[in-house]
Amino acid sequence: MHAASDMRPIIRHNSASLALPDFRNLGTILRILLVVNLMAAVAALVREAHWDRVASAGFELAAAVEPQLLAVLAILYAVSPRLSRLPYATGAAVVAAITVVAGIVVFVLIDPLVPQPPGALLRQLILALLVCMALLGYFHLRAKALSPAITEARLQALQARIRPHFLFNSINAVLSLIRREPARAEEALEDLADLFRVLMRDNRDLAPLADEVQLCRQYLALEQLRLGERLQVEWHLQSMPADALVPPLVLQPLLENAVYHGIEPLTSAGVVSINIFYKGGELHAILRNPYRVDGGKHHAGNKMALANVRERLALHFDAEGVLESRVKADAYEVHVRMPYRTAGSAAGSATGRQPGPSRAVGGNGGAHHRSTIRVDVGKTEVFRG
Repeated sequence: MHAASDMRPIIRHNSASLALPDFRNLGTILRILLVVNLMAAVAALVREAHWDRVASAGFELAAAVEPQLLAVLAILYAVSPRLSRLPYATGAAVVAAITVVAGIVVFVLIDPLVPQPPGALLRQLILALLVCMALLGYFHLRAKALSPAITEARLQALQARIRPHFLFNSINAVLSLIRREPARAEEALEDLADLFRVLMRDNRDLAPLADEVQLCRQYLALEQLRLGERLQVEWHLQSMPADALVPPLVLQPLLENAVYHGIEPLTSAGVVSINIFYKGGELHAILRNPYRVDGGKHHAGNKMALANVRERLALHFDAEGVLESRVKADAYEVHVRMPYRTAGSAAGSATGRQPGPSRAVGGNGGAHHRSTIRVDVGKTEVFRG
């Protein structure tokens, strides 16, 4: 019985009815625009027998479709938080009603400028409803394809791919301390246990950014056991929103990359820089580490962790989660952008309030301090220069 209760959360079955798509998500909006305009292009191809008139027919259809489409998208964007709380059938009916009302309003406004033939309004409303039902069906099927078991299994698999060499190196570092500094070795084992407890737990939902930062600090503390003064860290958290939610393990694999590919090939000290801040409704994380052209095998697998994190961002945020990487002079930089989400962001959006960071961690007028972290495992001392 106990074993069954332990296994129960491995795959969460989705017994609840499917929800409507998030009409504030960039990926959802782009898909709607693409599908509707593609349908208009196909209709122009079918309607016109002569190729030289297809383009003009396409422009005419686009001119007729776009005003209503943009009006519907604007309304859905405004009411999306409320729609998300409705049962699926009720929400779908509301979307259909919005489509009809927007179509009537747009027709009344445009008809005096561009007179329409008799019966045009009815035809346009029927076509709009057909397109609306087709889009809802598409998003319904897409949601079924991505959730719950498939998405959760992919997230579990992606988050289970941790490098074995980190575990082996950390254990070896602790073993070297057992006789020489047993108290420090005990604290190191406690940190190692905490780290792997996070790595192995259920990590499918968004988690506080502060927890991810603390996990990264513990990880870097363990790495410094074996790298010592070679590993130096700059934390820039003055503008980090304290209430942000992020995918678990979104930064730790990138820091593992930075240490393995940026610090280990060096014979002298190297700096890993982490800058986390809020800007323009998005959460940004910029990580930099040293880069050597002659890094050899250390640079060979540099894309695996990036692809892992990039896919998890897509699963959580669709097109709004972005990971970019580039080489700048002698540094390798990874830039992660994701929408700013908080536990109360849905409620804030429902009241019309734009979400923003409630406070910054370590605020100091926005000034950046260079911090080199020298770690006694279990205790972190920050020296500012």
